[in-house]
Amino acid sequence: MTRPRQLLGTVVLVAGAVLFMVVVPYYRGWFDLHIYYGAVDNWIRHDGRIYDYVLPGTAYGFTYPPFAAVCMLPMLLVGDTGAVVGCVLLNAAASVLLLRGPLRELPVGRGGLVVTGCLFVMLEPVRDTFSLGQVNLLLMALVYADSGRGRFAGVGIGLATAFKLTPGIFIGYLLLTGRRRAAAVATGTAVAATMIGVLAAPRASWVFWTRALWDTHRVGALDYASNQSLQGALARLGAARPVWVLAVAAVLVLWAYRVRRAAAVGDNEAAMALTGLAACLVSPVTWVHHLVWAVPALALLARTGRRAVAAALYVVLCSSVVWLWRDDPSGVDGFLGGSAYVWICLGLLALWPQASSGLPSHGRADGPGPGTVRGAGRSPARSWFVRGPRRPRPSG
Repeated sequence: MTRPRQLLGTVVLVAGAVLFMVVVPYYRGWFDLHIYYGAVDNWIRHDGRIYDYVLPGTAYGFTYPPFAAVCMLPMLLVGDTGAVVGCVLLNAAASVLLLRGPLRELPVGRGGLVVTGCLFVMLEPVRDTFSLGQVNLLLMALVYADSGRGRFAGVGIGLATAFKLTPGIFIGYLLLTGRRRAAAVATGTAVAATMIGVLAAPRASWVFWTRALWDTHRVGALDYASNQSLQGALARLGAARPVWVLAVAAVLVLWAYRVRRAAAVGDNEAAMALTGLAACLVSPVTWVHHLVWAVPALALLARTGRRAVAAALYVVLCSSVVWLWRDDPSGVDGFLGGSAYVWICLGLLALWPQASSGLPSHGRADGPGPGTVRGAGRSPARSWFVRGPRRPRPSG
């Protein structure tokens, strides 16, 4: 392809992505960011309680640990509009890091980062993260930056866990892959960051850890179409809570088995991606925007040669199909179609292609990891965000 034609193709793709973003998705209006801002504003400027704040006109309030509220205090310095601008810029920066890290080298031809970026932002979880003013991409960047070696390995996972509990499953990933020191660092970091929240807001910390954490109704109805966790799918079927507990236990066993299998052949990339899938499934509430944790699995599936399957799943994750059951998620159709993203995560977790497909393994960190168990093959350390020698980029 000549350079002018390549440039024209890129411009057309960018224009198409912008048009898609304007026409197809629901516009969220930075809804979650306004909750964050209102909660910390109520806490600091009005001597209110973090978990008593409710966004006017809604029933929704702050649901993260107090440490997250401490991290969000700089928003008060820049105001509501500044917070929106800052959130967009931070999410854009995190996206670039992820596209150069776990989402790097997708088989998208010569367009490189621009093509990959356009494909990335059209995914419903990604565009919702931007539009809601959510933090998922930032936490994901923290977690994936932790895949290298060194004394600070585990700090990113620990900070992400203290901010929002879901990334805590990656501490389990560190243990399963033999990185006990990194797991200890991650746990210690999470505890230390949590204590910062306790010291800054002791009363709010007591409310969160004894009451708010366990009240899933604070974030909305469990059977709402946006809840793409196992519990959401089962709630749409009307299943009892013990069924969900058994389902979570089964998924965790499958996850541990799959991660150990990937680690045994040194496939750290697959182990991380599988952990992201499990996080989406076992969390009691996994809103659509939380599914950014599943995107590395989709990207890695494409890079292992399963391009047709990855393309089909990509289209589904762009389609907003689950919202067809927004008003009535009951019945078998609500269970199947209204939980489409759940089945994608579960299918990838259960049927993940092993590293025998030819992907080169990446990275020892401390001891036999990351991505290896004792006695397994070893490979040089490499962080997701530190580019090593270039591998040939697939054509097409």
